[in-house]
Amino acid sequence: MNAHSPAPPSASPAPPSAAAGAAPAPAVSLLRRPVLLAALLAMPLFFTSNLIVGRAVVGVVSPWQLAFWRWLFALLLLLPIALPELLRHRHLLLSQWKPILVMGAIVMVICGGNTYFALGHSTATNATLIYATSNIMVVVLEAMLLRQRLPPLRILGACAGFFGIVLITLEGDLGRLLGLSFNIGDLLFLLAAVSWAVYALMLRSGPLVQIGTVPTFAAINIAGVLLLGPAALLESWMGAPGPVGMTAWGAILFLSTIPSAVVFLMFQYCTREAGPSITAMFGYLMPVYGVMLSVLLLDEHLHLFHAVGFVLILGGVILATRGPAPAGDAGRER
Repeated sequence: MNAHSPAPPSASPAPPSAAAGAAPAPAVSLLRRPVLLAALLAMPLFFTSNLIVGRAVVGVVSPWQLAFWRWLFALLLLLPIALPELLRHRHLLLSQWKPILVMGAIVMVICGGNTYFALGHSTATNATLIYATSNIMVVVLEAMLLRQRLPPLRILGACAGFFGIVLITLEGDLGRLLGLSFNIGDLLFLLAAVSWAVYALMLRSGPLVQIGTVPTFAAINIAGVLLLGPAALLESWMGAPGPVGMTAWGAILFLSTIPSAVVFLMFQYCTREAGPSITAMFGYLMPVYGVMLSVLLLDEHLHLFHAVGFVLILGGVILATRGPAPAGDAGRER
């Protein structure tokens, strides 16, 4: 599942351990925060563009080289903006090299090169269904870490949104669930879904929340590029195709901007301001955007199951974001 430079949060959110046992805070007032709401709505659209372009070029450029060049170019875009803050916070960043390395491995390796590799071994149906589970994982894992009960509306919204994704993915025929088969690509997507949920929660706790959105992600990007380098070199040494021609390099340039630097900065910002579970709920909009793009760009047609799925997904997002948020999940009013 492969984000512009939103302002860094004005205050550091409390880590989960500090929020444990606290009384529920009011829900995030998204209508009174138009910038945050716009970022939450745009983010799944940008994530969807990564899957579309990635599927188109994964046969032209080998997976690990595609991921390496994508994130190297994204880093080159971020460094001019982030370098002053990286230098200013260098001691804190060096002390936090382990979580930075873990998050770099999650974003650039597990949810980067790993997913490009998995796209060659899995179907779009399976990938969509498996990736959708990460949104529920975020909601459940955050509630467990905060030691709080999930609000009923949050549970209902998460289930409704997930069922809407299932309905659209299976084209209205739920009986197709019995015919699905899973392979190594599906297991890799499951690994990415679980890892993404962990990454979303890591963004909300620890000393790194003291640093702005851009330098934090730039540090994660540096770690990810260093981890991707050996895999890309090995792939090239084994004769796998690298980027050649305008199509390949054009795709890499696109992937390094909108679905990488822009969308992941958006994700960092939204997770810190709205909380992991609310941000995850907006991830349910990915199939909605995917269908809309297919209708507009590929001359495909809308069906009744699309409409029902849209209602379930949008209704689920509204329910989940209107319900009371856990203490660590409430955004700061401005």
